[in-house]
Amino acid sequence: MSPTRRAQMSLFLHQLPLLVWLLALWMLLWGQFTWLAFLTGLVMAVFVTRVYRLPPVELSGRINLWYGLIFVLTFIGAVVKGSLIVAWQVLDFRRPPGAAIIAVPLRVDDDVIMAHTAVTASLIPGSLIVDVDRENRTLFLHTIGVRDENDLEHQRRIVLGWEARITRAVGSKEEMQELRAKIAESEADARHGVETPRDGRTLT
Repeated sequence: MSPTRRAQMSLFLHQLPLLVWLLALWMLLWGQFTWLAFLTGLVMAVFVTRVYRLPPVELSGRINLWYGLIFVLTFIGAVVKGSLIVAWQVLDFRRPPGAAIIAVPLRVDDDVIMAHTAVTASLIPGSLIVDVDRENRTLFLHTIGVRDENDLEHQRRIVLGWEARITRAVGSKEEMQELRAKIAESEADARHGVETPRDGRTLT
């Protein structure tokens, strides 16, 4: 195999996870798992990666199939559950469902993990990303079904749960260590009665 051919093959293998993710995202956005959705998604994925001169995405090169399967199954369950909850909130005329915009500081310092977490949270009925603070690693979500502070914290825990699942599935070893350290720190703060406000700082 010639050096040029080898370089092209290496580039293709490096971009393959991104192509698969774009294809899956396209089919999820349309809500169709058909051959037409597959072919149009494939065309769009190739178009995006080949035509647009975007900065290279640094992927971890690590894929854990077990955690990936857990993420997919959990995501499907969350979509079904979210659809039922939103439908019930719309039909429940006794009281309005309530809505809020909440800030969720993420724990892993990685653009890809942040993007995947934002897309996942937006695809689940009942929540939508309205802004992203990349510098401070914070997502801002509009959520429905929020009536008090407990509901706000519940929604934050849900988003952080998606971040953790995605990191376990495709994050690097360093990102896994960072996530474990942040989880251990949060558990230690909870045991000692330390409050963590919305901007990610700690208050005693």
